Amino acid sequence: MTISSTQALSVLTVPAFRDNYLWLIHDGTHAAVVDPGDAKPILAALKENGLKLTAILLTHHHADHIGGVPELLQHYQVPVFGPRNETIAAVTLPVGEGKIVDVPGLALKLSVLDVPGHTMGHIAYVREAASDEPAWLFCGDTLFAGGCGRLFEGTPAQMISSLGKLAALPDDAKVYCAHEYTLSNLRFARVVDPDNVALQERVKVETDKREHDVPTVPSTIGLEKATNPFLRYREPAIAEQLVKAGRLDRVDTPLATFTALRLWKNDF
Repeated sequence: MTISSTQALSVLTVPAFRDNYLWLIHDGTHAAVVDPGDAKPILAALKENGLKLTAILLTHHHADHIGGVPELLQHYQVPVFGPRNETIAAVTLPVGEGKIVDVPGLALKLSVLDVPGHTMGHIAYVREAASDEPAWLFCGDTLFAGGCGRLFEGTPAQMISSLGKLAALPDDAKVYCAHEYTLSNLRFARVVDPDNVALQERVKVETDKREHDVPTVPSTIGLEKATNPFLRYREPAIAEQLVKAGRLDRVDTPLATFTALRLWKNDF
């Protein structure tokens, strides 16, 4: 487990399953958990750090993000915030874009963004920058370090719009995505964006982190804009690479490029 701190609040990284990250936002006493797919590592982290759970925050309905909620509720009777446009039985406070979540027990307000694509009702939570600290983004499976989520329910156009909302956040905003997919994402990125010097450097940095068992998450919005092909799909070089690989008939619209890019990644 690793901790990244601010003056009053910290984010505890809790690994789960094979490659999930569950996030505990805490002030040393109280904690809120984001996307607890498994209760056991969260209960262990709460005990280890002397924390009391005061809220659960969900981004979408997939089991690896909500599976631990029933067990957590057996131990802590807390509100469950979740997407208003998805059916999740445990959610007591449905939220969507425009809503500000005042997290119980913490001096923490999170704004909600609707970010459909991976699922139709997917949401993200944003903590605005505080004093000298950057913003925090809890984006579930919409944006990944070096990639983006599969389009299980939404359309490429929806995902483009959702990623655009996230890319509009400040460059230093920390990106707390839900999986350690970074190295596999960057292998794909190097194929579609081979001349990107920032990407080449990122591969070295992230590879070194994983060799020392250090998480590559959080990343930052600025780093994603510089190296993530799903935020760089408007770059002519990426479209040309898709044409060269036979994944796109011709350099066409940004939507066509993004669609081809996501389809290629699906079976890369």
